[in-house]
Amino acid sequence: MYLADSRTAPGGAADGIRATGRARRAAVPGAVLALGTVSLITDISSEMVSAVLPLYLVAGLGLSPLGFGLLDGVYNGISALVRLIGGRLSDRRGGSHKAVATVGYGLSALCKPLLLVVHSVPLIGAVLAADRTGKGLRTAPRDAMISLACEPTVRGRAFGVHRAMDTAGALLGPMLAFVILRAAAEGYDAVFAASGCVAALGVLILVLFVPGQGGKPTCPRRTEARTPVREVLRRPGIRRLTGCAVLLGLTTVSDSFLYLTLQRRLELSESWFPLLPLGTATAFLLLAVPLGMVADRFGRRRLFLCGHLALLGAYGLLVAPLGDSPALAALVLALHGTFYAATDGVLAAATADSVPAPVRGSGLAVVQTGQAAARFVCSIGFGAAWTAWGDRTALGAAAAGLLVSAAVSARLLRPSPADATPEPAR
Repeated sequence: MYLADSRTAPGGAADGIRATGRARRAAVPGAVLALGTVSLITDISSEMVSAVLPLYLVAGLGLSPLGFGLLDGVYNGISALVRLIGGRLSDRRGGSHKAVATVGYGLSALCKPLLLVVHSVPLIGAVLAADRTGKGLRTAPRDAMISLACEPTVRGRAFGVHRAMDTAGALLGPMLAFVILRAAAEGYDAVFAASGCVAALGVLILVLFVPGQGGKPTCPRRTEARTPVREVLRRPGIRRLTGCAVLLGLTTVSDSFLYLTLQRRLELSESWFPLLPLGTATAFLLLAVPLGMVADRFGRRRLFLCGHLALLGAYGLLVAPLGDSPALAALVLALHGTFYAATDGVLAAATADSVPAPVRGSGLAVVQTGQAAARFVCSIGFGAAWTAWGDRTALGAAAAGLLVSAAVSARLLRPSPADATPEPAR
């Protein structure tokens, strides 16, 4: 029913067995672990801000759900506008992945302290836009380095390890924000200041300890390195993945809205709100590596689609009249984390299967841009629907749209021999 990943090694069964043995021995290269450490530290910084930002804007500054939807769209959508730039820049001159990623991480780190001095919605929106510009620049080059550092047969596992380390930061960030909010007199400012210090540490580790090109230099042919984005999109695998990422992204409600919905459903106090992302992060952390291995074995695109069914289950639980027990919150957050574990790194691994190394950054950027742009539209639309109809009705509409999108995506991901891209010999 879905596109199966091609894992047949060139040169016959014997070569395939030898390649598999090598892949198992080097399943997690040092470059992946170094990048994972950078992401862990950076995510501590980012999630400290993300954990308190919805409450700071809605409860502290009195922003309406529609206004928050616009800002949240900026927070997630601006990165979509620059991911293509980051991907293209990283593929030039034989590959500049580390340099572009460093600029992206550095820009985000500079934005965290600025939240201490801006207190109006337009200025906060400008700082968030700059922060997401940094994220957009770094994402495709970072994922390109991960994909180039490991063997194709274990990409799902490598991305799973990276995402697990990244999610460990997402787990620690809200905890640290929670402690600071309860201990500091000026809680929000203290969170923003600590976040800036942690982000600077992540940039330092990237510069000092991450090898260029994920530890495996690549020398793209001049013609391939200059391949325009429209040529990348002509690859059947990229077209299919981009189409599905856009369809599903249009009905993927942002984390912030999901947590706000859950908080209102359970009537949680403001001081407990930063702990909600911990449930998602815990499930993501526990499942990222196992589901990455499942993706390597049974199909990355298939698992990507199944992950959205877990998200659909979370929507259903929030919409259904099932009471307001803590068990409901635990189940919703577990499904939410499962969704990320089955889709985030898995989508990057599936994209790498369809794009040759010389334009790996551009191919990853195309798919990620489509997904981020669709989520930007969803944030604005969901904020407007919440304002007009209420949270449950808006979430019910999103669930119906996600079900339709999943059905269409299942058809788009039917097997096609043209989707596979042979890997060059290493």
